Amino acid sequence: MVVVREADVEKREPVPHGAIGMSTSYRISDAAPQPRTMEFRRRVLDVGAAIGEHPIAHDEVYYVTVGEGVVISDGVEATLTPGMTAYLYDGAVVGIRQVGEEPLSLIIAYPVKK
Repeated sequence: MVVVREADVEKREPVPHGAIGMSTSYRISDAAPQPRTMEFRRRVLDVGAAIGEHPIAHDEVYYVTVGEGVVISDGVEATLTPGMTAYLYDGAVVGIRQVGEEPLSLIIAYPVKK
């Protein structure tokens, strides 16, 4: 078992995949030594920030805890609010952008690259 405090893995950084803005990342599963089979992270997108569209080579889950976002998968958009999840499929081109007045907090999970 590994227990991870968010404060120990917190990092301010630009949003990934060439998009707009800044975010705070919490790479929680990075603290668990290999071998492990999944990634588990939290990312908080600043107001106006977006994770750019990018292809995924695995299924991926975005779960919203705070704020509002618009997720895109292969050109189809959907609004996500707290308590909502987007299940994204292997091979899709996906991204998400923060909308609304408060930062967007996401839990992101996907399998480890093999």
